[in-house]
Amino acid sequence: MAKKCYTAQDVRSLADQKVLELKLSPGELITPLARDAARELGIKIIEVEKEQPGSQTRAEVVSSSLEEQVRQIVGKLLEKGDNSVTPKRASVVHVDGRSLVMPPFSFEINRPEMDVRLEDVITAQHGSPMAAGFMTLHKGSFPWTLTYDEIEFVIEGELHITTDQGTVVGKPGDIIFIPKGTKISFGTPQWAKFLYVTYPAEWAG
Repeated sequence: MAKKCYTAQDVRSLADQKVLELKLSPGELITPLARDAARELGIKIIEVEKEQPGSQTRAEVVSSSLEEQVRQIVGKLLEKGDNSVTPKRASVVHVDGRSLVMPPFSFEINRPEMDVRLEDVITAQHGSPMAAGFMTLHKGSFPWTLTYDEIEFVIEGELHITTDQGTVVGKPGDIIFIPKGTKISFGTPQWAKFLYVTYPAEWAG
């Protein structure tokens, strides 16, 4: 006579009937998916031992019990882990750039007449791998070495990016990419305002 083999669908049917225990008679089988479904649905699986002497050794009984305990512990850890390691998704951030008041550039460049100002508006604290902000400068130039990749979008005025290969002039609407490790000079003949995007976000170290 063929023995019963319980499937995940059988377990779900028992759950629909409000059955909280599934007794497996000797020889009856249950699939791994059915065991997982039972655990998820709160159905306890009870394996009935054969009453015939010598049919199962003590070591086999202990091994089976330990296996079930390990499965339950691992299942609980995985469920806990799913909740604890799920990364928090970054939310949409809106910045009103029109009313932004920018503080003086915090790095010493020895160019007070340029009145360089900068404000990061998107940072790693927003969950972003990139940073973004606004920068303004008046007539003059100052040296800078980038330890990050940066893109400039010129909003107003004229931005000059000078390297040992020459000067790139950015005017309103222009985009300039500066790769990591480049030694440059930020400059302008009169005035410049631009949006910058850096990668990684912690550009200032």
